[in-house]
This record gives sequence, structure tokens and C-alpha cells, in this order.
Amino acid sequence: MDSLSLRDGNFEKMFTSEDYIIVIAKSVGIFEPKLWSDTFKKGFTKSITEAKILYTSTGLTIALKRYKRSPTKQTLDIAGLQGYDNKSELLNDFLKAHFLEFMECELKRIDVCFDFVKVPNRIIKKLCTKREPFQYWNTCYYKTPKEKKMNPTLDIKRYDKQKEANLPRPMERLEFCFKGAYFPKGMKFKDLDKNFISKMEKTIFNFSGINAKVIPISYIV
Repeated sequence: MDSLSLRDGNFEKMFTSEDYIIVIAKSVGIFEPKLWSDTFKKGFTKSITEAKILYTSTGLTIALKRYKRSPTKQTLDIAGLQGYDNKSELLNDFLKAHFLEFMECELKRIDVCFDFVKVPNRIIKKLCTKREPFQYWNTCYYKTPKEKKMNPTLDIKRYDKQKEANLPRPMERLEFCFKGAYFPKGMKFKDLDKNFISKMEKTIFNFSGINAKVIPISYIV
């Protein structure tokens, strides 16, 4: 698992110690798009009604957001748990430090990734029997014929990880993004048991032929 997105009423109550600073980037009367884009390399979407940046004493920056469709819920994104730099280690330490608190939060998204020197043709052919490739900038998305820009259940994408992470060697990443509609409504992080992980593994196999063994984050921390 490379990325994790959780939802709670108010994450800020978890970060009241001197190890954390929270800065508002978007709220009523506050609009700092440059601060946000400089920090996360992307702009605000129209659906974001509130955006804050959590700064940690170790140098991490974590996004805290509220959306129009669920204004009473705050979303926290942890992206890059399986990276190739020091940030990945720091993110795992951050997750470990708040693991018990995060277990009580709702699951919003989980990204499972596979890294290759080059994604094998047999996997690409299998993907293309289920979905159609769609190239957007440096990323190839695999979408259903009826799908438009958004899929609330599952995104599949392939991109140049070497270029994205400035790595010294060739690497392609295939990523399965399990999104909100994939999980039962209100499912919490602690409910991500072996049975549900087995369901995710079957989904990955059905689309790509990859016989995956997804390692639960609880085993890592």
C-alpha cells in the first residue's frame, strides 16, 4: 500500500502538540492557492471548501481538506508510503505515531502499487481486455468504455516512476486506486481485515493477472 486517505470529523484534535503546526490555505475569508500549489504541486479543485496544511517537526506536509459533498468530514491524505526516499520513512513513522487514532477513521481511498523496470506486455494486454487506455500527460489511465473523467470505485493507471520521483534507474509504476465507493459505507480503517484485503487482491488479479499479496498496513507498523 502506497497511499491512504482517511476521513474524520476533525483531525486537528490529534495534532495539538508542539510537533505540529496547521496553516489555513482556504477557508472563509482566506484563499492562498500559491501556498497550496507550491506545497503539493497541484491546485485547489472546485469541490474543496476548506484546505489546511499540517506541518510536522520532521519536515512533512500533510493535506487536510473538506469537500462540498461532506462538509462535516475532514480528509487526511498520506501519500508515498512505499517511496524511494527519506520522506517515505518519515510518512511511515507519522502513521505509526497515530495508528490507533487512525484506526477509528473512515476509509476514503487506498492506493496499491506495483513497480517494474517496465510493466510487462502480458499485464498491459490483460488490462486492455477489461478497460481502454487513455493517455493524459505522462500517465496512462485504464478506463471502462462508459467511464468519463471520474470513477468513484477504482482507478487504474500506469506512469513513469523514474521521472516522477527523479530516480537514477528506469522504473514504471502500475497503480490501483481503490476509492470511496469500493468500500462499504462508513467502513473504518480497523475493519480492513484479511477478507477485505483478499477482495482487493482478487480485483487486481481480475484486471491485470497479477497474483498480488497486499500487505496490510497494520503488519508494517
